[in-house]
Amino acid sequence: MSEVLVVIDHAEGEVKKPTYELLTIARRLGAPSAVFFGSPDQGDAVAEKVKRYGAAKVYVIDDAPIKGFLVAPKAEALQQLVEQASSNGDLAAILLPSTFENKEVAARLAIKIGSGLITDAVDVSAGSDGSAVTTQSVFAGNYTVQAKVTTGTPIITVKPNSAAPEEAEGAGAVEAFAATISDAAKGAQVVATQPRQSTGRPELTEAAIVVSGGRGTGGNFEPVEGFADSLGAAVGASRAAVDSGWMPHAFQVGQTGKTVSPQLYVANGISGAIQHRAGMQTSKTIVAVNKDPEAPIFELVDFGVVGDLHTVLPAARQQITDRSAAH
Repeated sequence: MSEVLVVIDHAEGEVKKPTYELLTIARRLGAPSAVFFGSPDQGDAVAEKVKRYGAAKVYVIDDAPIKGFLVAPKAEALQQLVEQASSNGDLAAILLPSTFENKEVAARLAIKIGSGLITDAVDVSAGSDGSAVTTQSVFAGNYTVQAKVTTGTPIITVKPNSAAPEEAEGAGAVEAFAATISDAAKGAQVVATQPRQSTGRPELTEAAIVVSGGRGTGGNFEPVEGFADSLGAAVGASRAAVDSGWMPHAFQVGQTGKTVSPQLYVANGISGAIQHRAGMQTSKTIVAVNKDPEAPIFELVDFGVVGDLHTVLPAARQQITDRSAAH
């Protein structure tokens, strides 16, 4: 069976949900092998987690020599791993979570190994010939297309929430991989960072539920944040809210912000301009709350509420609280 490489998304060895989604997708194409950039002493613990989702192997690449350097060393390491895996047998695809960093790494890797690249897929399946066929939302979300790589080994970045993680026992055999990183790849290094203050909410691009606010909040995001917390959701914002200084750019959903594809997206006081729709319209279920019954957002939604979000959201939050208490 062909091997499929899946780059693990993690924070200090804590594996994130998109990794399990990719391992589930990888099993459609062949035998998944996970790639872990991190400390070798975390390799066994990570392998225990990913093997429950079908990982036959876990390649551990010590990140100590490349930590702090921007993307190029990771692309070089992956190039060497891909070349080894290809020499040992058939390599069906390379899958990465669709983050800003990973898309840059994937692009560099594609050039290095002479392969085609597809970014921001919302689904990946096996075609009639067994090759990877992707589904993407393109042209600001106006079209859904299917595509496949025709040159080399497919390199695909996949958006979070593109598949439901399904367990399937794998061997999880740990294999250390020693990469040789050139000095040329270490041309840019992060020398200082400022950690973002934790809100205790899920990461916006990974959350199963996203509650966003727009111009209709009038700058008061308390109803939006309170409703989000009652659902265990992430908080987002429209460009209008960000441009007004009500929320930081890190929370912006849309064409010039982050693209999300949660199971549930709740848009509050957001008109539904095409730039915002491009960042959220692949959500599985969309709900909108808006005072204007003619707002364009209502053309897109599964459920709509015509009303003031400052009244609707506290009432909805209370209903959720009461039902939770009853159970």
